[in-house]
Order: sequence, then C-alpha cells, then structure tokens
Amino acid sequence: MCRVKCARPLPTVLSTSEVQALLSAVRWLKHRAILMLAYGAGLRVSEICTLQVQDIDAKRMLIHIRDSKGGRDRYVMLSPMLLQALRAYAKKCKIRGPWVFPSRKPGRDVVTRTNLHKMIKSAAKRAGITKRVSMHTLRHSFATHLLESGMDLRTLQILLGHARISTTTTYLHVAASRVQRLGSPLDQLKLD
Repeated sequence: MCRVKCARPLPTVLSTSEVQALLSAVRWLKHRAILMLAYGAGLRVSEICTLQVQDIDAKRMLIHIRDSKGGRDRYVMLSPMLLQALRAYAKKCKIRGPWVFPSRKPGRDVVTRTNLHKMIKSAAKRAGITKRVSMHTLRHSFATHLLESGMDLRTLQILLGHARISTTTTYLHVAASRVQRLGSPLDQLKLD
C-alpha cells in the first residue's frame, strides 16, 4: 500500500504580546483560567474539559493529565500565575465537585468543547487578533514559545503527550527565534 503525502500547513502561533492581549480581553475568571491553562500548560481542549480538582498538585506545582489522547497519563507544569488564577476562579465560583470546569447546564458534567471554541473566538475578536485562532492555537503557542526559550525537543514531547517525536518536530519549523539566529549564507559573501 502506498501512502500519498498530504500538505501539512504550519500551525498558527500567537506572539507573546498577542497571548497577553487575548488573556486581557477575557471578561470572566472562568474563561481566563481556561485560556491560561491552555497556554500555560499546553493542554488539549479535551484535557481542559475533563480536568479534575484532584489533578492539580499545588505542593509539587504539577498538573496530572489522566487518560489523555492515546490513553496516556502525564504531568505538566503548574505555573504560580496559573495556580493563582485557578484559585481565584474556584473561590469566586465556589467549585466543590470533582470537575475544575463543571457545566452550568443540567445533565452535563463538564464544560463543552464547543463552548470553549466560541469563547476563544470572541476573546480573539475583542483583542483585535486577526489570525485564525482556536483553543489549539494556545497549545501551539505554548510549544513554540518553550522551544524558542531553549527547551529540548524530548522534554517538549513529554509535556505535550506526543507518542512520536516526529509530531513534536513540527514546532521546529515554527520557532522563529531559531530561524532569526541563523544567518543567511549570503551574508558570508564579500560582494562589490
């Protein structure tokens, strides 16, 4: 069997100033906590929706991601800023159940992916971001910004929960600082 290679466009990545503008444009604590979780820990939408209070380990500053894509568990970092946002949200919204982001609708346990996608589109519009933004854009931005700050590819693979390193190498193509640090061979020539 022969496989045809498909064109794979590079993922959309927000700059740090665009991420800051996006987070600043969010009005509700719950929505800000969700976006901070997507960017600050690189979580998938499904991982955010099913995150439980017991999975947040404030003592070790880790978040336990259970039964993720491919049925794998992993740990990701919990930044102090994210912990503070989650605590403020939990206090104001009186989170008591097992879910960090429970649904407000009867009959549903957790917030839905559809609601999260609508929420980020609205926030991006308020922030004046013209790029095509989705929840996964924050995960792409997380990965790219970590690579640009010097994180090694294997550690990033573990944080993202990728089964294959080849999936993680996509972010090498997007990391602008790596390209900017390289010089063009043209600059080495002595032209009149």
